[in-house]
Amino acid sequence: MISPIRTVILSCIALLAASVARADPCDDLAKQLANQVTGLKVGKTVANVIYLQHAAAKQAWLGCSGHTVSNEISASSPARKPSADFTDLVGTLSALVFTIPKNDAVKGVNRCVGRIGLLRGYNITTRYRKLDIRCTRTKDATQVTVSRERQS
Repeated sequence: MISPIRTVILSCIALLAASVARADPCDDLAKQLANQVTGLKVGKTVANVIYLQHAAAKQAWLGCSGHTVSNEISASSPARKPSADFTDLVGTLSALVFTIPKNDAVKGVNRCVGRIGLLRGYNITTRYRKLDIRCTRTKDATQVTVSRERQS
């Protein structure tokens, strides 16, 4: 017969083992991105945001799930007019995070960046293939943010 104290101890050990074994899904996603995109390095994590480093972007980060959005990819270009490498990077990251074809993601990013200008303004929000894409141009950089609304 097992004593009640022994049962409590065994259940506590089982709970501790189960809680230690869980990994953060956002960290796993960042590692997968680093493995699949050449030249991408994972930086530090601050408040559910994982900073990424790549030669084509001045800044890039992966925002983890929140109340209203699933994951979010955001990057800032090193120049006012983003290069093809930059739009390809943002499209590739978006395709991997949101599991859509890369061509569609790159096309959506190029479409948003192409709309920035005098006629439409310097803060564009568009929707393409169920992705919310926001492009903002400042004096020296362009920032692109791609997210998807959380499904209820």
